Amino acid sequence: MNFVFLSPHFPPNFYRFCVELRRAGANVFGIADAAFDGLRPELRQALTEYYRVGDMNDYGQLVRAMGHFTHRHGKLDRIDSLNEHWLETEARLRTDFNLDGVRADRILDWKKKSRMKATYRAAGIRVARGAVAHSLAEAQVLVGETGFPVVAKPDIGVGAMATWKLHDEAELARFYAEKPPVDYILEEFIRGRIFSFDGLTDKDGNLVFHTGHVYSQGIMETVNEDRDVFYYSFRDVPPDLEEAGRKTVRAFGVRERFFHFEFFRSDDHGGIVALEVNMRPPGGLTTDMFNFANDIDVYRGWAQLQVHGRFDQQATRPYHCGYIGRKDGKPYLRSHQEVLAHLGPRLVHQERIESVFRPAIGDQGYLVRATSEAEILEAARYIHEKR
Repeated sequence: MNFVFLSPHFPPNFYRFCVELRRAGANVFGIADAAFDGLRPELRQALTEYYRVGDMNDYGQLVRAMGHFTHRHGKLDRIDSLNEHWLETEARLRTDFNLDGVRADRILDWKKKSRMKATYRAAGIRVARGAVAHSLAEAQVLVGETGFPVVAKPDIGVGAMATWKLHDEAELARFYAEKPPVDYILEEFIRGRIFSFDGLTDKDGNLVFHTGHVYSQGIMETVNEDRDVFYYSFRDVPPDLEEAGRKTVRAFGVRERFFHFEFFRSDDHGGIVALEVNMRPPGGLTTDMFNFANDIDVYRGWAQLQVHGRFDQQATRPYHCGYIGRKDGKPYLRSHQEVLAHLGPRLVHQERIESVFRPAIGDQGYLVRATSEAEILEAARYIHEKR
């Protein structure tokens, strides 16, 4: 198999996907704008060949890189990055080079939040009321139906960047006077906890791995209010969350891909409300959390699925695994060294976080695992307590 991996060095922990592809027997070709010598040694060794481009956003340069690999190694089979930013680029390259996977004619169903709503509704999954509002007048009509507050977010966008909670007419008018020149969707504000349903499917859309997570608050609040965040995996995925997740897999036709689906559990009625789909692994260190919570290796499992069509590991969820982030400059009661000593064997990993992720998950990340939810919550309180 000839597998092209876009930006194989980012996020930093994703180099393991390339390592495992090579171990599974694939030829792995990397395309990125980073210097080859700057890549970590394990990644350099995993790559059959690397093509450095001057600008990853210049489609012509990517086409030339793909053509170079084809000329030297024959027909290419797959392309991916497992990164939200490159989903549309990958789909376009798959179309132009006739590769397996989602093509350009379907990718906007996965990227546009307005299209997501239509798919959710067709599958019988509850969604927040909302729609794209191109003008203040359209927004005022919509708010007349939903009431304040409303959430304004780009129809195509990642996470909570450029996302706002608007509380009244003055904030709504100011937003439309100053908003970026892209389509925004307005939605009623749902009060509740954020859950995710995460996993991996085979080529027929069957779940070969799945789990769920619960978040301390939404990423919008974490970013806009500069809050600390933590989240952790379930040992037993709530049945209604799993039902909604499985319906979403079928509705969106997820094939041989990781997915990260976000839902609210409403404070008003206790039910599940769909937020959005992401057709890639969840961000941050969550793929490592998959491994620690289940004593498996999803990097190897994904690679085996790509190359050999099988996933031969079983996830029994013997542990909860939690991510707890801290942000530099906040008056935490305990030092980093005190945190390490307190957590002891519950701490399975800790690292400094790439600065681009800082607004969402912090500057320092701790992965904690335990058999009980109470232990995860105690660890989060200990790490986050302020003076």
